[in-house]
Amino acid sequence: MAFTFTDENVNDIIASGKPVVIDFWATWCGPCQAMAPAIDELAAEYDGRVIVGKYNCDDETEFCSEQSIRSLPTLLFFKDGQKTDIRLVGGQKVDAIRAKIDELLAR
Repeated sequence: MAFTFTDENVNDIIASGKPVVIDFWATWCGPCQAMAPAIDELAAEYDGRVIVGKYNCDDETEFCSEQSIRSLPTLLFFKDGQKTDIRLVGGQKVDAIRAKIDELLAR
């Protein structure tokens, strides 16, 4: 199951230095809902190596604004406490996300 990011925990999780993947989503977003099973699958697959989770942009707004999220879904990738240049926007297939997670781990 994907981790749930909130405005209260997101900065601490990123600051831990572990690889982090955040799916910015909303309940009204069709592509977000379609991608949800892939996010859960990848969270289980990379458990212990990467924190894969979801940030609900309707319930939480501060971090979403800080990251200039303008389209949903958007996936951001963090490593060593820093945002990387890896970013996916729009609905994605599980293999495309997996490739970016592997790229993150290889850095």
